[in-house]
Amino acid sequence: MNQVQKLLIIGFVWPEPNSSAAGGRMMQLISLFKEQGFSITFASPAQNSDFMVDLEVYEVDKKSIELNNSSFDIFVKELDPTVVLFDRFMMEEQFGWRVAENCPNALRLLDTEDLHCLRLARQKAFKGNRLFSVTDLFVEDVAKREIASILRCDLSLMISEFEKELLESVFKIDKGLLYYLPFLLEPIVIAQLQELPSFEERKNFIFIGNFLHEPNWNAVQYLKETIWPLIRKQLPEAILHIYGAYPSQKVLQFHNVKEGFLIMGRANDAQEVVKNARLVLAPLRFGAGIKGKLLEAMQCGTPSVTTIIGAESMLGDLPWNGFVTDNIADFADAAVRLYQDKIIWLKAQQNGITIVNRRYLKELFEDDFVKKVKMLQADLQKHRLTNFMGAMLQHHTLNSTKYMSRWIEAKNK
Repeated sequence: MNQVQKLLIIGFVWPEPNSSAAGGRMMQLISLFKEQGFSITFASPAQNSDFMVDLEVYEVDKKSIELNNSSFDIFVKELDPTVVLFDRFMMEEQFGWRVAENCPNALRLLDTEDLHCLRLARQKAFKGNRLFSVTDLFVEDVAKREIASILRCDLSLMISEFEKELLESVFKIDKGLLYYLPFLLEPIVIAQLQELPSFEERKNFIFIGNFLHEPNWNAVQYLKETIWPLIRKQLPEAILHIYGAYPSQKVLQFHNVKEGFLIMGRANDAQEVVKNARLVLAPLRFGAGIKGKLLEAMQCGTPSVTTIIGAESMLGDLPWNGFVTDNIADFADAAVRLYQDKIIWLKAQQNGITIVNRRYLKELFEDDFVKKVKMLQADLQKHRLTNFMGAMLQHHTLNSTKYMSRWIEAKNK
């Protein structure tokens, strides 16, 4: 990666690091490639938003692109990127064949964010009031689309060890097509810890999460209807602040001062509100990936109570930053205990710092990832020859999606 290379990121949305963990993740990837001397262009068919990051500040070129429009072919051919990063499988579906046709020598990476098919299958099982089974994935249309996208790419970045293992064992994806790359954080040092508010200086419970994400809305509903009344029974004066971008009317109607359940809307500075809270509550009942809100809590020195799904693939064999339970009464009791007991709270805080420093440091992954990219670029054709299923899917995609897209483009004219 020593010579000047071009990275094209095709984004599902423009990055909003203050709105979602996905936005923060994208900025981490941009930083990683920037440090390797890449010239970066970020392209997206999404509408601009009031909260999108100013990419120019990061010396990243911004380009609006259109779906089903051959203007992209001209753009990508002129740009001639050496690496293309698709932000979620939907972008690979839309633009992957165009990249393959116009820039056949570009390394194609897919950032899965989380495994969409797993999240949706779990959500359907939950709403059907039954336990999730891996067989649910086989009947999920999104799974067929997502796995096809993974196979067509040269390498897919996995944020969760659990999901990487699932793809290898259940879907028999070759290990050479998958790469574990979680959130990439800076170490938490003693000086930072000393600057954080103390146990006594903190107050209130907090939930934080983007409300465009269904698991977050469901968790808030669960808190309001089931868990928070149990906590308030033991702590009558307790207050819970619900923060999150894009709250819908059904979220806003939960606001109840008398019950201490306050809908605060978007946080101007998420870290500021989390580090001044004493405890994060995250009763997630379905979902996938690893949870940015819980990592952020650890960075802020704020313990948390969450579910098995919430903590999935996050802690390895280390103790949690608080408590993990799916039992409603245990969840409420753990929250009350952590909120009141300084000794347990301080131990939980230290556990969170250990998790960040042992499992999520940028320096643990950066060099190996750079080597992996270099290795793939050096022998890309051989790598692709060993991926016959991907080549077959690419062939059929070029002959189906391509002509469907051409037809839509002609119809739009």
